[in-house]
Amino acid sequence: MGWIGKLLNGGDEKDKPAPVTAAAAPEATRQPATITDIDAMYYRWLAAAGSAQAPAETEQQILDELARLAREPIAGAALVPRIPAIIPQLMRTLQDENMSAAKLSAQLAQDVLLVAEVYREANRPCYQSRYNASPSINNMEGAIMLLGQNGMRMLLARVAFRPIVSMQSGGLTVRTAPLIWRQSEKCALAASLVAPTMHANAFDAYLAGLMANVGLVVAFRLIDQMHGPDAFPQSDAFIAQVFAQARILSVRIAELWEFPQSVTRAIGQAGVDADADPQAQALALGERLSKLRMLADSGHFPADDPFVTTGLGKSELLAFGKLADDEE
Repeated sequence: MGWIGKLLNGGDEKDKPAPVTAAAAPEATRQPATITDIDAMYYRWLAAAGSAQAPAETEQQILDELARLAREPIAGAALVPRIPAIIPQLMRTLQDENMSAAKLSAQLAQDVLLVAEVYREANRPCYQSRYNASPSINNMEGAIMLLGQNGMRMLLARVAFRPIVSMQSGGLTVRTAPLIWRQSEKCALAASLVAPTMHANAFDAYLAGLMANVGLVVAFRLIDQMHGPDAFPQSDAFIAQVFAQARILSVRIAELWEFPQSVTRAIGQAGVDADADPQAQALALGERLSKLRMLADSGHFPADDPFVTTGLGKSELLAFGKLADDEE
């Protein structure tokens, strides 16, 4: 469990860019989405990119620096913070199939912010309606029993990863990092929901979903530092390379932090290898569904547009529905 002690730490979503109107959606919204199309739309929406295009030299300089960080992941990892020391202890307790709610409650009591997170999660409407619980959970052991072992694992993983960068960065990073984190949460949830149908491990899929975007946050930090004030790097070729290099960097940092091999392999293969294993397929689908959900919820196109729904089966459409903000 040494890797969990080097995960990322929390923050709140704010300063969202203005929603993109449906009129801005491409004319070909009646065709199934390709991952290249989705990534390009998602990138430009995140950056609130205008029409001014940065010079090719600027784009190449950013890509060269991102490639350097992928070769030297210690430098990339230095751009993200660590988690509270109590998290590894809690995760070790949760590895025990016979865990005691009383023991876990005593450990949680050491961190008042974690106590608040557990109460907040247990009192969400989805848990209350699912289990016909009382209107409010007001004791820690009851909250732990309600969430269950897997629910507690996922809660602690989310806490460990939020935020994935310091908010004391440039304006672009301050705006985009909370949105990338939000998409990461949705990706993790979607990947864990579809994993069982693919014979993949749901919790590993969840961790891969949270970790997959670390390299993208670093990429936006570089763009923030290196692009000119009047033009933004946004050519199709640049965007494709940013996502490719960011994925490599995410893998390198995950390896540096001693993540399980199934998680690092899934991040490296997802959306890249046609013969990827089930874990990577679950992550790739989680990435697709979560980015489409973010774009649909921003008004880029309707959630039931064929651009979104074509090629998705019943279980995948159900997962897509659960990613809506009012459903989580």
